[in-house]
Amino acid sequence: MKRVSANVVRSDFNDLLAVMHYTRAAHKLGLWASERILIERFFPDKGARLLEAGCGAGRVSVALWELGYRHLHAFDFAEELLVQAESLALERQAGITLFPADATALGQCHVIRDTVFDGALFMFNGLMQIPLRRNRRRALRGLAAKCRPGGTLLFTTHDRDSSPAEQAMWRLEALRWARGAQDTRLREFGDRYFSEEGTGRTFMHLPDREEILADLAATGWTHTYDAMRRDIAQESRAVREFSDDCRFWVAQRA
Repeated sequence: MKRVSANVVRSDFNDLLAVMHYTRAAHKLGLWASERILIERFFPDKGARLLEAGCGAGRVSVALWELGYRHLHAFDFAEELLVQAESLALERQAGITLFPADATALGQCHVIRDTVFDGALFMFNGLMQIPLRRNRRRALRGLAAKCRPGGTLLFTTHDRDSSPAEQAMWRLEALRWARGAQDTRLREFGDRYFSEEGTGRTFMHLPDREEILADLAATGWTHTYDAMRRDIAQESRAVREFSDDCRFWVAQRA
């Protein structure tokens, strides 16, 4: 059975079911209440140069434009999703610089070679859909290299310790890994690879809080804030149906 790789994740995001799922959200949902609260708190300057990693079909980047942010660059490595983001930006007359790129290889991207950003965003658990911790750290280092000292990073993850049910599930999963009985497609403890009706296949790494704190410290970021979404805002039913609870993180470029 094929192990999860970057090519597998890219193929899954380019699949028609996934493209339709994220495109509907981009057109109908816009920003979650929690996202808007934290964006306006940690990116108060609408003249800031912002970089969105893993922009998907444009849900966040186009919503940022509509909030008045005018210096926006956004990228994704899934070509079909990027086409949808370009279409939405054109429809909403949003002057966003959209371009294809891999978050783990930003140093090779000529579009932003000479641009220094005031901050970056990696929303809806995009960072956690990169297989292997070393690659997630590579993405964090790449974003740090593109931001000025003191620049802000906002992103989300799941949290293996977020509830008693999650903790119990991962205790069982740890036993499977100890026996070598885990899903053979997975490469690290905390990985999941699953299918949902109407969404397609999804890879996700679910960390605990200590893992993310260590990753930030190792990649040029200083942790400044984190909280579960449920403690930030009461989301609409549509948002709750679209996405599970998650942990928001904010860090500053060291």
